[in-house]
Parts: sequence; structure tokens; C-alpha cells
Amino acid sequence: MAQLHVIDHPLIQHKLSIMRNQNTGSKDFRQLLEEISMLMGYEVTRELPLEDYTIKTPLCTMNAKRISGKKLAIVPILRAGLGMVDGLLSLMPVAKVGHIGLYRDPDTHLPVEYYCKLPPDVANRTVLLVDPMLATGGSASDALTKLKERGVTDIRLMCLVGAPEGVKKIEEDHPDVPIYLAALDEKLNDHAYILPGLGDAGDRIFGTL
Repeated sequence: MAQLHVIDHPLIQHKLSIMRNQNTGSKDFRQLLEEISMLMGYEVTRELPLEDYTIKTPLCTMNAKRISGKKLAIVPILRAGLGMVDGLLSLMPVAKVGHIGLYRDPDTHLPVEYYCKLPPDVANRTVLLVDPMLATGGSASDALTKLKERGVTDIRLMCLVGAPEGVKKIEEDHPDVPIYLAALDEKLNDHAYILPGLGDAGDRIFGTL
């Protein structure tokens, strides 16, 4: 699992535990998801390249650092991925945002696409593909394929909670894509939900339980 990164920062783990609690309502769930996404964003972007440039402080001229290389794009998998966008935009306010709409067929558990809108220059950007749950990995794998079909070569998959089955699926289908999780959970149940997980993230975000 060389491409798997589990971010075990104490603040992330604390907030995630509150999210897992069935008594946590939608308002707090949304806020915690935004906060964790921002905290995870620090690690996901740790390897962004820097370049030197000159600035003048109130006291003198100095060589400073700024991010170089490709510009960024954030692409949530609808609908639950929307809950992660604002936290990341607070770190990267100039990033462009695309959307990929997929839902899981309740019988086959396979992803079905219903929407895809990406920045025109997405192929020239570093893309953060975000979705709170990495369960079977089918939706994420399909979304990664669609990004690659648009010419994207630098992609990072960022999820809150993952199952070993989903990680394995991504590693097999897209071994070049690093996976960032806040927690790697035990397994999937018979309905392809993550155990212990946190329930249906989309329903908990939007109060559609």
C-alpha cells in the first residue's frame, strides 16, 4: 500500500470520532467535515513544489517562497464530496472547482454517472478528487478514469474514511494515484457500507436520512 497515506493527526481523529457518533446532527457533521478537510489539505498538498522570488518587507528585500508548478483544481464526487470543498477552498481560494456526479446502484453497487463538469484547463492542473467515503472504490475509480480521459496526469484522491476493499480497488485500477484517508476502517458490510464507518455521508450532510 505504498500509495496509501492515513493522516492520524490528533485533531482529525478527535473530530472524526464526533462525526461517527449517530447523535451528531447535520449542522455539526457538516462543520466537522469542513474542518477535517482543511486539516487534511495541509498533508495532501505537502509535496507541492516551491520556487524562489524576491519581495520587499517593511525592513529589507528578501528571497521568499511561493507555490510553483501546476495550478490546482478540486473535484468533488457528488453529492457527499461537496461537503469537503469549502474546507479546501479556505486553504486554496484560487483553485478551480469541477464536479463529477455519480450514484451507486442499490442492486449492483456499481457507479452510474449523471453529471460531469470540469474546468476547461483541467488537464494542466493538479486535481484533488474528494469524497468522504471510499467504500467499494467503484465511484472513485470511475471518477479517476474520467479525469484521465480528460488528460489529467496529476491526481490525488482524498477521502475521510476508507475500507480495505476500496483501497485495493484504487490500487489495482489506478496504482499511480495516491490515496489520503483520515481512517482506514475494518471492512464493508453486506450492503457495501463501511464498518464501523459513519453511515451515509450524503444523508448526514444534507439531513436526508
